[in-house]
Amino acid sequence: MLRPLLLALALGLVPTGPSRADASAANAPAKVLRYAFPAAESGFDPAQVTDLYSNTVIANILEAPLEYEYLAQPVRVRSNTAVALPDVSADFTRFVFHIRSGIHFADDPAFGGRRRELTAADYVYTLKRHYDPRWKSGKLYLLETEKILGLSELRAETIAQKKPFDYDRDVPGLRALDRYRFEVRLAQPSPRFHLLFTDASLTGAMAREVVEHYGDRVAEHPVGTGPFRLLQWRRSSRIVLERNPGYREQRYSERPAPDDPRRTRIARALNGRVLPMVDRVEISIIEEPQPRWLSFLNEEQDIVERVPDEFTEQALPNARLAPNLARRGIEMVRYQRNDVSVSYFAMEHPVVGGYTPEKVALRRAISLAVDIEREIRVPRRGQAIPAQSPIAPQVWGYDPAFKSEMSEFDRARSRALLDMYGYLDRDGDGWREQPDGSPLVLEYATSPDKVFRDLYEQWDVNMKAVGLRMIPLVRQWPEHLKASRAGKLMMWGVGFSGGPDADSFLVLGYGPNKGQANHARFDLPAYNALYERQRVLPDGPERAKLIEEIKRLMVAYMPYKLHVHRIWTDLSHPWVLGYHRNLFVRDFWKYVDVQPHPRAAPR
Repeated sequence: MLRPLLLALALGLVPTGPSRADASAANAPAKVLRYAFPAAESGFDPAQVTDLYSNTVIANILEAPLEYEYLAQPVRVRSNTAVALPDVSADFTRFVFHIRSGIHFADDPAFGGRRRELTAADYVYTLKRHYDPRWKSGKLYLLETEKILGLSELRAETIAQKKPFDYDRDVPGLRALDRYRFEVRLAQPSPRFHLLFTDASLTGAMAREVVEHYGDRVAEHPVGTGPFRLLQWRRSSRIVLERNPGYREQRYSERPAPDDPRRTRIARALNGRVLPMVDRVEISIIEEPQPRWLSFLNEEQDIVERVPDEFTEQALPNARLAPNLARRGIEMVRYQRNDVSVSYFAMEHPVVGGYTPEKVALRRAISLAVDIEREIRVPRRGQAIPAQSPIAPQVWGYDPAFKSEMSEFDRARSRALLDMYGYLDRDGDGWREQPDGSPLVLEYATSPDKVFRDLYEQWDVNMKAVGLRMIPLVRQWPEHLKASRAGKLMMWGVGFSGGPDADSFLVLGYGPNKGQANHARFDLPAYNALYERQRVLPDGPERAKLIEEIKRLMVAYMPYKLHVHRIWTDLSHPWVLGYHRNLFVRDFWKYVDVQPHPRAAPR
């Protein structure tokens, strides 16, 4: 009976005064999910930002055609704004997406008062924006490696002729077939290309009117079709999202494995509920671990994502939830991250870069001097496992049996390599010089918060032990990111997360991605050729063999010192319903409910 009534209301055929149920709902207190980021965001335009926290916000506002099922393990892809999964040609070079009709963008002044429907042309425009030099997209590599016919050429022509990017130019690889269908054609096979269309922070639809209306300030005004819209933003301090009142009717519908009792319990409790279940998401930026942890304990935050390492012994003795927290009804979700923590060497830097034997020897010697087990035990408080390759656990292509020099700690070998290749202390001051006698100083980019201070301290101890001088370059993370993309750092330690396939980690070493995912600017023809060969193959033994060769090349040339794959533990208060961690779903806020609860006194 509800649908005819709603249709009649839309047509203006019945009175629209509030019903008793409407009045009750309007008077109910808003459901607010309170949450904290441990690092600042940089903006909310997919074509301009690359950091995890900005992308997390974007994924809750914009929508991609596909998405991952929230409770599925192993991962499963399903349609989102698309009617179904794309039609794919037998040779994996043509993909046709059919978008649902009746999906609308959130209201915004850019639309001039009209209700704006999502169309196939919006996805065509969204993809083209990454090729527009104006936006300097840090995600362009994800698309350029796919070789969409005609787009790289259009970008090159735009740069060469110093003219505005022509969004109206037809290219053979990307076009709207009609109002609701668009086609992508590739120059070579790409069996996993459709996975890019699960990532709203890359392929989430943006309307051309919005970008043209806000111009260079579009990162402050994200407008999408998703469950939330941006209500308030105080840069590096507070972000507030509210329920998008124009969001289409979507219901919780998850299918976890029947042998997973926790996920099954969540699905039974929530299946059929209208999404999103909360009215507002309030995000605080709390960079220092102690205040972020105390904020959760004092019930000022509903969830703490990743218990800070320095509090793991207090919160998780022997990897079990502490009894005092369990008595409060707090729930724990512990999981292996799909990420790798690395320190890169700038391959174009005159001190640590280069491909000659003495430069390779220097990087390998530095790597051998790093005590990974101590790093895991002390600053990381046991919340990690050694990384043998860039490919993270729970990712296709990860091999738990693969062992490499990346996890070895051997200061005797480190010193021997340095001696053999002429990195000696010639003046007796305790520090080694370069083979030509010039000073050897390692400059490592780090940040002022405690986690980075502790990690840098380990670096300093390790390098002193083999006679290498290291100095810190201390700046805020966004400043380092900007400098890194411009190739202006010597060494920097970062975490890199990817999708469910090895390709999203192997891009770290692919030459054409220099300045994007490849911050080390590693460019080895043999690596590039193997990378290009594996990515056109379907999953199977042949591809797995090529991936192993790629991993060995990265170990041999050491453009990155691979440290660890992190283990995270999230905690949630008992009034939070449905919290779970799917490594590949950033837009989880729509799947969480918050029950009314009395505010506890600060503890």
